[in-house]
Amino acid sequence: MARTIRVLSIDGGGIRGIIPALVLGEIERRTERPVAELFDLIAGTSTGGILALGLTVPGPDGKPKYCADELVQLYKEEGPRIFHRPTWHRIRSVGGVAEEKYPSKGIEEVLQKYFDKARLKEALTDVLVTSYEIERRTPFFFRSRRARENRDYDFPMWQVARATSAAPTYFEPCRIPVNGKKDDFWTLIDGGVFANNPTMCALADVLAEAGPDDRILVLSLGTGELTRPLWYDDAKDWGLAGWARPILSVVFHGVAETVEYQAEKLLERGDGHKYYRFQVRLDEGNDDMDDAGATNLRVLQLLAEALIRDEERELDKICTALTALAEPRRRPMVPSGQ
Repeated sequence: MARTIRVLSIDGGGIRGIIPALVLGEIERRTERPVAELFDLIAGTSTGGILALGLTVPGPDGKPKYCADELVQLYKEEGPRIFHRPTWHRIRSVGGVAEEKYPSKGIEEVLQKYFDKARLKEALTDVLVTSYEIERRTPFFFRSRRARENRDYDFPMWQVARATSAAPTYFEPCRIPVNGKKDDFWTLIDGGVFANNPTMCALADVLAEAGPDDRILVLSLGTGELTRPLWYDDAKDWGLAGWARPILSVVFHGVAETVEYQAEKLLERGDGHKYYRFQVRLDEGNDDMDDAGATNLRVLQLLAEALIRDEERELDKICTALTALAEPRRRPMVPSGQ
């Protein structure tokens, strides 16, 4: 029997994750349903991975522990704690040149607070969270379905969130024991280095199992399109230190824009698939991943609110479609291989 597989994809972008969180809060209000009930697969990278896990972590009653609006508060209340750099660390890291810009203590404490003892296999909806293994030099995908089938790939949610958000130069890599062993680890960094927009990763999983008559509905949420130029007169004299952080933003933005193009071409061919992409343009000054100041958070919130107003008709369309498809609840058949 033909079905419609519903996919939510959330980009990486650090503190700018407040933008998709606000859009998802609006969707929950309009549909009167939690995000976990509206989608069959939720894919996320970095801050998007944190959102994917946060929207599917179970509470004591078996329902989602957090609504999207509560995750908006994560950015507002915990952002300054995550992106906090004590004076001693600033001196020791020589302003972020000698080692990572931020100590990992802040982000790890926040993630442990939000996810407690929840494990990947417990996700209320299938999730796919991206990371990259730097010792084995391979993309690494945390899949809740695989975690349910193989306990060796079931990890605490907070560790999954930590691994996907370990942006190079910002946080040190995350080490997760392999099969519970003390002497073997996965050494993981931010999945944004290859899939800052994880839409194609999600589509690859879904298309591998979809039937010929199945339809796919994708909602892809960005964290802001970069517009700040890297001027030739500045960049031509940059060495290794000068390029370290700018090249990361180039990679993250470049792969996200490429995937947006690929997904749009793949799904908008008139064969019944639906693709929605919500994105805002960022002005210079509010495109940093780690600016958790009150002023920047307010600007990002206003940008999200403007996006919701400007995309009123598209939001109506997708909310209507998601509501119609929400019953009966279905779980997609996605492959469990890494």
